[in-house]
Amino acid sequence: MSLALLRIWRTPALQALLIQAGAFAPALAVIWLLARAGVPVSYLGAAFVHGLLAAALTWWRGLARWWCAIQFAFPLALYGALMLELPPLLFLAAFVFLLTLYWSTFRTQVPYYPSGKRAWDEVAALLPKGRAVSMIDIGSGLGGLVLDMARRRPESRFTGIELAPLPWLASRIRAAALGSSAHFIRGDYEQLDFGDYDLVFAYLSPAAMGALWRKASAEMRPGAMLVSYEFLITEKAPDLTITPIGRGPNVFVWHF
Repeated sequence: MSLALLRIWRTPALQALLIQAGAFAPALAVIWLLARAGVPVSYLGAAFVHGLLAAALTWWRGLARWWCAIQFAFPLALYGALMLELPPLLFLAAFVFLLTLYWSTFRTQVPYYPSGKRAWDEVAALLPKGRAVSMIDIGSGLGGLVLDMARRRPESRFTGIELAPLPWLASRIRAAALGSSAHFIRGDYEQLDFGDYDLVFAYLSPAAMGALWRKASAEMRPGAMLVSYEFLITEKAPDLTITPIGRGPNVFVWHF
């Protein structure tokens, strides 16, 4: 099996889909046994049994706990949609919207995580003073951090890169509407050279942190900083840990 196919095979989304399909036969067997025992099972009951078995198999496979909740809820949601007799075009519209919003989350394991002003304030305080700097937000979402930094430091260059089409487009529209110098790229940050930046900001997911560290340690130039919001890199302890004023996750900083 090629490396690309192996990576796809190991994605939690594909495993969850296979588990959901694999739960069908055991669920049918349980429903048949209940019927033989004189216990009537409605369609709603069948959806409940299927969801329970899918969640159990997901837990057994060691996927994240939130996958268990999704696996349990999926058959019940499908039953509800069938009972409401929703038009097929509504499902298509929802699929297209979610596809453009999350795009390759099934592969990258990086869902949409919006940061907030508390994190932005801490990042602004980390930027070197007295000179123009270059910063990139990898997985920039709707562009809030990049737009805020460009407003605070107009002499500097701030870039966001986003793989999902819908957030990227929203970022471009926001920048144009505000007349901002912020720059937004649609693409995969793995294709960038981190050596071009004084600060790399990441709000990704635990699954992506190992690969991020390997790339950063190979490419980032002396004096640059890697900043991660909420998620730690297990391979290297941070040089600085910042707890934002008020509520919110920590900001972790690695100096090069």
